[in-house]
Amino acid sequence: MKKEDIPVTMQAPGTIMRGLPGWGGMTVAFNEIPAGTDMSPLLKGLKNDSCQCPHWGYILEGELLMKYDNGAEDTLTTGDVFYMQPGHTGIANKDTKLIDFSPERELKEVMDHIAKKMAEFSK
Repeated sequence: MKKEDIPVTMQAPGTIMRGLPGWGGMTVAFNEIPAGTDMSPLLKGLKNDSCQCPHWGYILEGELLMKYDNGAEDTLTTGDVFYMQPGHTGIANKDTKLIDFSPERELKEVMDHIAKKMAEFSK
């Protein structure tokens, strides 16, 4: 499957998020996030104001600063394979492209919340 075959689930200036459920209970996603993007405002209102969905994936290019509820931080860069535990937020330090796999139900809850926040911000 090519990334273009994965449906766009969310789009904003410089941001394209694609997701396709049905991968053994997981959703495969291909995301493009511009430098300076801070996910924290979109996660406000979730438990601990952070993403509670785990993600497994690979950084195709770029750099993400991950911040976890337990106070830990991790910088993910081009070529890194990652596991993001539940309870995280992130900031794109550089334009970033990544592929990840996430449990369908948990991801849908987070993405529905983000969509509502984006709608609020665009008013």
